[in-house]
Amino acid sequence: MSEMRLHDPAGNRLYLNAEERAAFLVAAQRQPARNRTLCETLHWTGCRPSELLEITPARIDLSGGTIAIRSLKKRKDASGSTKIMFRSAPVPAEFLDTLNTAHGIREAQTSRRKTAVPIWDLSRVRIWQIVKRVMIEAGIPDAPHRSPKGLRHGFGVHATVQGVPLHMLQRWLGHAQLSTTAIYADAVGKEEQDIAARMWG
Repeated sequence: MSEMRLHDPAGNRLYLNAEERAAFLVAAQRQPARNRTLCETLHWTGCRPSELLEITPARIDLSGGTIAIRSLKKRKDASGSTKIMFRSAPVPAEFLDTLNTAHGIREAQTSRRKTAVPIWDLSRVRIWQIVKRVMIEAGIPDAPHRSPKGLRHGFGVHATVQGVPLHMLQRWLGHAQLSTTAIYADAVGKEEQDIAARMWG
């Protein structure tokens, strides 16, 4: 398995910085409802596109302010059997209002048939295309971080800068090992300056 990292071999950043994440969110809010909520879900949860495709109305907790995300990375339990794991990602109430309005989440939750239907009936390639187009509209440069993975890594770096404990971030991102999550503590540039400013202050 390849080691996760925040820079490619040429030193290019593989994550969106704070300004790019903010610009992405603004550009996403100008999109049609389906694309907007898709982009906002990736932004607010840090989930993988394949995980986003598994989200159904039943996994949205409108009153609790969370989205249950099924981890699609295969994990084995003590007996060697593959186990299904879910994690709860907290999201802003305003975003849940948007999600509910766009997709009728509350209404779908009252119907057993609709509650198990994925919210976004798309392929991973289509998600990649939508995200890339929104990133282009947001003015994010043509570089390795202009991708859904760059958005996920940006979520991790942002959470670390904001002081989210690594064990909590590990749970939100669905990492099996804390050592994987720890790469976000290696944030650089403005993110590193923000962390250092706390030490200086």
